[in-house]
Amino acid sequence: MNRINKIKVIFTLFLIISSFYAHSQSNVFKVTLDAGHGDHDFGAVYSGRIEKNIALAIVLKVGKILELNPNVNVIYTRKTDVFIDLVERANIANRANSNIFVSIHCNANKNTAADGTETYVMGLSKVASNLEAAKKENSVITLEKDYKRKYEGYDPNSPESMIGMTLMQEEYLDNSITLATKIEENFEKLGKKLRHGGVKQAPFMVLHKAYMPRVLVETGFVSNPTEGNILNSEEGQDDIARAIAEAILSYKREYFGSGAEATESRPVRDTTPAKPKTTTPVAVAKSAPKGTFFKVQLIASIKKTPLEPKNFKGLKNVTMIYENNIYKYFYEETSSYETAQKFLQEAKSKGYGAAFLVATKDGEKINIQDAIK
Repeated sequence: MNRINKIKVIFTLFLIISSFYAHSQSNVFKVTLDAGHGDHDFGAVYSGRIEKNIALAIVLKVGKILELNPNVNVIYTRKTDVFIDLVERANIANRANSNIFVSIHCNANKNTAADGTETYVMGLSKVASNLEAAKKENSVITLEKDYKRKYEGYDPNSPESMIGMTLMQEEYLDNSITLATKIEENFEKLGKKLRHGGVKQAPFMVLHKAYMPRVLVETGFVSNPTEGNILNSEEGQDDIARAIAEAILSYKREYFGSGAEATESRPVRDTTPAKPKTTTPVAVAKSAPKGTFFKVQLIASIKKTPLEPKNFKGLKNVTMIYENNIYKYFYEETSSYETAQKFLQEAKSKGYGAAFLVATKDGEKINIQDAIK
């Protein structure tokens, strides 16, 4: 074999390996886990129960479960007792181009009877209790150097001031709510161990700066003696971590495919009475075609946008539905999963990095994996 042919063979092999590597990387689901507080920032402290330690323990347990899955890449904002600026926590996720960002904390209240989990998505809620939770977590920035310049004059004692700021990346709201709902549903399965408090919105700075679907989980109240002891126990942390990890994997299966998943943890055991299974209706015309269809969800927004290509980076055939006070915008529709994947890649190439596939059957939304089957 002459020198030119050898070069051609080597170049061809290089292209094949590069293509395989790129394909394998594109199938990796990236999760950034953020353990709240750290080092001199203890978070809430009650009777020896320290938020920064509990949050880190739970994050490491969640990560350990997720890392058993070959198609999941876990990024940590911290794995030890160190202090990380709020904006840097979000930037770690942004630089990694993570698919989701999950920040884990513990709650606290002067009323030691207060209990229950809460999972927050970024929002400009004016509910007093939600603002108080945001105020507590956002106050961490005062421990950072030159925080007034770094956070553009934002006042952590007045989270309402964020209402005047631009709510960036609101296209991630719908996905964030889905992830938060899955986490709270798994908390509910823990039964009497923890009272689930539901999905809420609040202006958390760490969520505001992360440009992807993101949630902040308040795993319970360390100020509550009973709940605090659960949070501070190995068994309690295992249960909470399993609930969060299973929710993340469920989210991945629904929007990014199943892949090869083999977790060593047992699934979250549902200790509550079974409820009738329902499907989420999709707001489509009454004459919705029969059969299974796929389409690309581009964004979800609180704003209504005219369905013109210039408003969607040149993409045509964009449709919209209004559901749960949110406008959802979709690109194309096809009965072929392979064709739908091509549409998805096209949307991503146009800049819709958070776009994902949704499926309907006879006009009703169904799980992607069920649709493929």
